[in-house]
Amino acid sequence: MKIVCISDTHSLHRRIPEIPDGDVLIHAGDCLGAGTLNDVEDLNDWLGTLPHRHKIVIAGNHDATFQETPDLAREALTNAIYLEDSGVEIDGKRFWGSPWTPPFMNWWFMLDRGQPLHDKWKLIPDNTDVLITHGPPRSIGDEVSLGFRCFNAGCIDLLHRIDRLSLKAHVFGHIHEGYGEYVRGATRFINASTCTVRYQPINPPIVLDLD
Repeated sequence: MKIVCISDTHSLHRRIPEIPDGDVLIHAGDCLGAGTLNDVEDLNDWLGTLPHRHKIVIAGNHDATFQETPDLAREALTNAIYLEDSGVEIDGKRFWGSPWTPPFMNWWFMLDRGQPLHDKWKLIPDNTDVLITHGPPRSIGDEVSLGFRCFNAGCIDLLHRIDRLSLKAHVFGHIHEGYGEYVRGATRFINASTCTVRYQPINPPIVLDLD
């Protein structure tokens, strides 16, 4: 199975230079700009032009309409499978998607660190093959620079949950500076942020081949 990973396109999807073909396209959140239903409709039209047999989308902290008017947003997204603390099986591979992140300014799909996020990560099934979250786990593709200060924005509870799973891959975004691939044990971690820290949609999609 060839999986093509993108994230954090912020309604700049039509400016992405090239998206490779594959079996599954994953968008790991922040797909919208202003976060409106019109944004969802434009994203949906664009997704309909792509050749991938399956497309999976989760929300991120900029995707307001998926939290404020969830039924309407989901109805508008007809060209993809939307996951929100839910899963789907495709050709024998089990995917699970979740939009939540620790507080990072005042956006959407944010929960306090500790028990609220711990409870969300407990929902991830033990047999998950590919986990999709908007935010990263702690210390993996999550370093943020603010002036002279650097800190890790990822979720430690998410990392602890992942350590109890036998994932093939974890796909996320949120922290644009962390774009790239990482390995921890037998799990591949992919920060698929398409936009750079300057919101330029030039980071290439990351391709994952699963046996």
